[in-house]
Amino acid sequence: MAAFVRGVSLAAVVLHQVGVHASPECKRFDQIYDDGKDLCETMWGTAFKYETNEASAYTMWFFDASNPNTATAQSLGKLPPGGHSSCELQYYHKQAPGPESDNFTACHPWKNNACCAGGTVETLSKIRDAYGPEFRWDRCGPMSQECERFFVQESCLYECDPNAGLYRKYNSTVYDPRCDKDATMYDANYSKANSCSMNTWEMHRMPIKASYCDAWYTACRKDHFCASAEGDYFSCAAEYKVLGKAAELKDQLNSTMIEMARLQDIVAQSSNGEPEGALSSGAIAGIVVPSLVAIAGFVCSCYLIRREKMGKPLFDQLKDDREQSGGAGQSYGVGQA
Repeated sequence: MAAFVRGVSLAAVVLHQVGVHASPECKRFDQIYDDGKDLCETMWGTAFKYETNEASAYTMWFFDASNPNTATAQSLGKLPPGGHSSCELQYYHKQAPGPESDNFTACHPWKNNACCAGGTVETLSKIRDAYGPEFRWDRCGPMSQECERFFVQESCLYECDPNAGLYRKYNSTVYDPRCDKDATMYDANYSKANSCSMNTWEMHRMPIKASYCDAWYTACRKDHFCASAEGDYFSCAAEYKVLGKAAELKDQLNSTMIEMARLQDIVAQSSNGEPEGALSSGAIAGIVVPSLVAIAGFVCSCYLIRREKMGKPLFDQLKDDREQSGGAGQSYGVGQA
């Protein structure tokens, strides 16, 4: 019982020091990013590259009858004349690109040949919420319509454009499912022995038109965004995820403290020779042990948050060791750049 009380007291102290409800710092875009190049090459990690030679670059949105990114991919030698036969990125993606129904409006430029199913990008809210609350782009408050539309467009490119798959980081020439924890062939021992961690969803250095990146910066410069790790979306999401878990554990701690007060009353009654309503030692253990486990989890989460705030995170991003595996940076398709 004494250990239980000390555990609750420790958790309360850590809660006070860490400040569970403190979110990552929010700043204006023009205080986080220097310009359009900095935005495109920082926000999404290494997914995109700012390209001033726009004849050799892609766009995240278009109004043409056919997808201009396909012609760009062919001119760069990334895609044979026959076009795409599969969707190389895999998360919510289809196995092969194809047409969607007339209700496909949020990402309408890709309606005739999309790697995303209509239900995935049906509405703005579905696009925004697809990867969990930690990945919402409006965690720092509502965005202007001018700014938010660029986040929708980037999402549509990633989810729907077959050409995005040409820049899958771990493409078919290097991908080993034994190194992918989400693959059915994942082999933990092999992955550890070879220090490899791969996936089928990550992009690497897809060249984006400089004018598009500059327009994104101009549209969003007065809006606010998470400033953790200089505005890296994945680092921000990792911090939000830890904070969310800590908040859940804080609620558990509050419930535990209420239960502790009730338990102390029962123990006091037992000590005073009042057996009525007293609990057996087994019942007390049944309350104390799970509570201590919850407290331990809470303290651990608070420790992670403190590390983040000190600039010494135990993990920088939600991605697992994304820079440790070999083969990073190659582009899938004909003619590696």
